[in-house]
Amino acid sequence: MSKLPAAYENIEVDEQLARRIEKLLYREARLLDTEAWDSWLALMCEDIHYWMPAVENRRRADKLGAWERGRGAYFDDNHRDLTVRVARFKQPSAWAEDPPTRHVHVVTNIEVFQTETAGEYRVYSNFVNYRSRGESDNDLLLGRREDIWRLVGAEFLLASRIVYITQSLLMSKNLNTFF
Repeated sequence: MSKLPAAYENIEVDEQLARRIEKLLYREARLLDTEAWDSWLALMCEDIHYWMPAVENRRRADKLGAWERGRGAYFDDNHRDLTVRVARFKQPSAWAEDPPTRHVHVVTNIEVFQTETAGEYRVYSNFVNYRSRGESDNDLLLGRREDIWRLVGAEFLLASRIVYITQSLLMSKNLNTFF
């Protein structure tokens, strides 16, 4: 995960702003659970970077770490990529989503910090994404997220998200979800 610059490492925002962003994350989870794709996509900045790196099992002494840019990713999306993925979910030809997968997103451990850029906030959170499909196809995906939320006018929009899952070998049949 990124390390905040020393001057910002422990500068949390005031409770009112932290609560506003926390509520936004809960709303985002509800939008994903209810397949309100267009409303979810409206929360994204035009320059969004949505990245979920593949996990590599490495020894602690290995300086590369478990996640490294350019070494493989489940998602490495921009706004256009997210728009295409959302459009695919809405197509009648998306047979893997008919009947639809049922999702429950749980977001917790939310921390909000200032960044060096005015109006941008680094938000750490943990998530659980439970997916159920058909009679007996169930998946449980857990992980951490590191977001940058940007204040645009009076609204917060997601500028960047890094999703770190805990599984090094993804056992799910697909990744028909957002985190």
